[in-house]
Parts: sequence; structure tokens; C-alpha cells
Amino acid sequence: MRPTSILFRRVALLGTVALFALTTAMPNRAQAPRAAGADGAAVPAFVIVRAANQPRWVDLEAMVEAVRETTLSAQVQGAIVDLRVKAGDRVRAGQVLLRIDAQAAQVERDVATREYERQRSLFDQQYISQGALDRAQAQARASQVQTDFYLLTAPYAGVVREVPVSLGDMAMPGRPLLTVYDPTALRVTAAVPQTLFAGLAAGTMPLVRYELEGYPVRVTRDAQLLPTVDPLTQTTRLRFDLPKEVRDLAHVAPGTYVRVWLSVPQSEVGAGAGRIFVPATALVRRGEMTGVYVLDVASQPRLRQVRTGPVDGDRVEILSGVGEGDRVVIDAQRATRLP
Repeated sequence: MRPTSILFRRVALLGTVALFALTTAMPNRAQAPRAAGADGAAVPAFVIVRAANQPRWVDLEAMVEAVRETTLSAQVQGAIVDLRVKAGDRVRAGQVLLRIDAQAAQVERDVATREYERQRSLFDQQYISQGALDRAQAQARASQVQTDFYLLTAPYAGVVREVPVSLGDMAMPGRPLLTVYDPTALRVTAAVPQTLFAGLAAGTMPLVRYELEGYPVRVTRDAQLLPTVDPLTQTTRLRFDLPKEVRDLAHVAPGTYVRVWLSVPQSEVGAGAGRIFVPATALVRRGEMTGVYVLDVASQPRLRQVRTGPVDGDRVEILSGVGEGDRVVIDAQRATRLP
């Protein structure tokens, strides 16, 4: 045998050994810790949904409102000649916020003041009675009070919520010009359906959870359920005060949307109903849509939109979208990467 042929065979043998070593070193995807579907494809880890017969959290629409809020209106007619604040400004008690043109009133006040001085001089000379002097004095004081109506001042330290007028607009008696509220006293108000009200009013106040954007879910037992029902909406009002650390958030103001959950007895939400929880890692958020991946009959993950409830540790309650026996993928991010 030729030396060249022997050398070629040795090189080919070494190449075969190297290829075998490389192949055995590569990870085998079939050995990943996932079950196999009917077609042999990998199935992601999942949890089987089971509804627990526990008190349910009822989702309520709510918003922040001010305990103390004042709308300032005009008592006289005139053009707005000085507007010193805008919505969002903080003001001091007694601070001048707006001034209405008081030229005509000032002229009337000056005339009344001069008339009072003249009547007083006549009284000193005993030309007029005490009654005539008192009438002149009353008219002068009335003109001064009327002049004060042309200035709008802050009734207390607070925040300007709304300014529905502009410089140069005409102020009319009764027309709202400014709205001021006290930021140190904010509360949340939610509407509770009358169907739940009867069961709640007889017992102790149930647990309330609430969530504002940019702030974790909080719990309170200091809510107040008003004993009146709106005849139009057939709802009653649930109220609770916001703590200081929440009030101090920049975006919390009257009108801010709040998501509220009310814990009610299971009997009040329908027999046989149950609470459903899934791991927080199962949630997928895409814009305004929240969903989970549910395995179909072929064990393939399918995205399904859900409506979520409050967070409970590392799990989230699902109010709608999945049901008893559904197989929900635990790691939603991994499900999106499956072949």
C-alpha cells in the first residue's frame, strides 16, 4: 500500500472520531424537562386550573374624589381682567386668584364715600339727624362690600382643579370661575350593586383591596358602606380614605381611576362559583390586552384573553377567560419561543 493512501485513511478516521465527539457533546432537545404531545412535540410546563370555593373578590369601578372641594362663582357682572392661576397650581388661604373689572363699582364706592363724608359734616353742624347719617354710612359700607365681590380669593390652602374661564371672559352672577380642592383629604368612592348590599350591611365590613397606577395593591378595612341606594342605578356607595403616601403621588387627584376589589361571601356571587388563580408568570401583556397561554387538545399553546383580579403573592386571580380543567402554561415567555 502506498504511503499516500495510508495517510488519507488516517485523516479520514480522525475526522470521523471528531465528528462523533462533536455530535455527542450537543444538547438533545428531546431530553429537555418537558412532556411530549401526541405528535411527539415538546409541551411546556403547565398547571391545571381548579376553582376553589372561597370568598370572591368582586371588581368595582371607582375613582378618587376630594373630601373638601369648592367651586368659586361670580356674584357680580364684569370682564375678567386678571387671572393669576391655572389648573394644577397650589394656592394659599386668602390668595387672590381672579379679579373682575370693578371700575363701575369703584366709581360708585367713591361717590358713596364722599356722600358719607358730606353727611357727616352736616351732622356735626346739626343740619341732619342721626338716622340720615346712619343711612349714608350703610350705603358707603355696602358699596365697599360690593367692591370686594370683584376679587376671588382661595377659601383655604389647596390645589386649583379647574379653570373653565379665560382672561377677558365675561363673568356673570352664578357662573363657575374656579374649582379648588384640599389635597390633604382625598377618598375613593365605588358603586356597589344592590344585590351585594343586603348581604354586606348585616355583617362586618368586608376586606377591600384597591390599586392605583404606579402603586402596589393595598388593603383596607376602614371602608364605609353608605346606607342609601341610588334609585336610578340601584347601587350604594363604598368610601374609604387614601393614606398620605398615596395622596402624595403626583398623578393622584380627584377623578383618578381606581380599581377596587370587594371581598363578599360566596353565597352572594352565586352557588357553585369559585376563585381561579394562575401563577403570575403565566400572564402575557400586549398593550391593553392581558392573556395566558392555554394548551389545546393537541397540547399546543394558544393565547387566550383574560380579565384579571387582585394579586395574591406570586399568583393572580382570573375573573374570566379560563375555566375548570384548562391547562395554563406556567412560563408564558417560554411558550412564545416554542417551535
